[in-house]
Amino acid sequence: MQIVKLIAETRSIISEHKANGKRVGFVPTMGALHDGHLSLVEQSKKENDITVVSIFVNPTQFNNPNDLKTYPRILDKDLELLSKFQPDIVFIPEVEEVYPEPDTRVFDFGDLDKVMEGKNRPGHFNGVAQVVSKLFNYITPDNAYFGQKDFQQVAVIKQMTKDLKLDINIVPCPIVRELDGLAMSSRNMLLSEVERKNAVKISETLFKACNLVPDFGVSQLKEWVISEINNNAYLEVEYFEIVDDTSLKSIEKWEDSNNRIACITVQVGKVRLIDNISL
Repeated sequence: MQIVKLIAETRSIISEHKANGKRVGFVPTMGALHDGHLSLVEQSKKENDITVVSIFVNPTQFNNPNDLKTYPRILDKDLELLSKFQPDIVFIPEVEEVYPEPDTRVFDFGDLDKVMEGKNRPGHFNGVAQVVSKLFNYITPDNAYFGQKDFQQVAVIKQMTKDLKLDINIVPCPIVRELDGLAMSSRNMLLSEVERKNAVKISETLFKACNLVPDFGVSQLKEWVISEINNNAYLEVEYFEIVDDTSLKSIEKWEDSNNRIACITVQVGKVRLIDNISL
């Protein structure tokens, strides 16, 4: 497991592997790794000759400075976890290495970044596209692996890859959940004990919502989910949307889409958690 901090060195190592016909898989992360991240590493190792993991907390995707400040950073523990899975390269650049000067690029994703997370976190997806496009440029992977908990992010990255005409296969991977159903997230470690106990209400409600589709209309189900979660004193829904899984456009009746996904963001104390489920 090579730990590399410089772009030039990373490019050199990967160029050598590619010259030898090796297939490269890439797992970009912001650290604070959990089993969800590790499942991506496992999948990459199965499908590629070389697996690269990056750990980089990207400042341009945080529209809330406090969120950036409090984002968990536990590099020693991350490297200990990764050592059990043995990716070939762990790329850990400093901010100055990735952004020697401000990145002023503005991406156009049509409506994909105007709803849900994009609407509630202006500039977030532009920052994601900035850093992921840079990382793709350094690593030139054949396959890149992303968790579907960040469903909208995967849609945006697929669009960016297409727009930039990058020959990279984007591989969405299933949400990994805790034993009680809570979607794994680096932010879960910021929850207090009582907040963590109550946060499971999010996934419980989404699972129940699936069973109510035959009996409820779209707006009725949305109202039920929001009410059910907001009735818990520790939780407050920021948004809950039922959308087409490709266009991300909200649907008004079930017939509007055959591939529906329910996406939610909930404030749990000072921690913001997202989840989704296919309906």
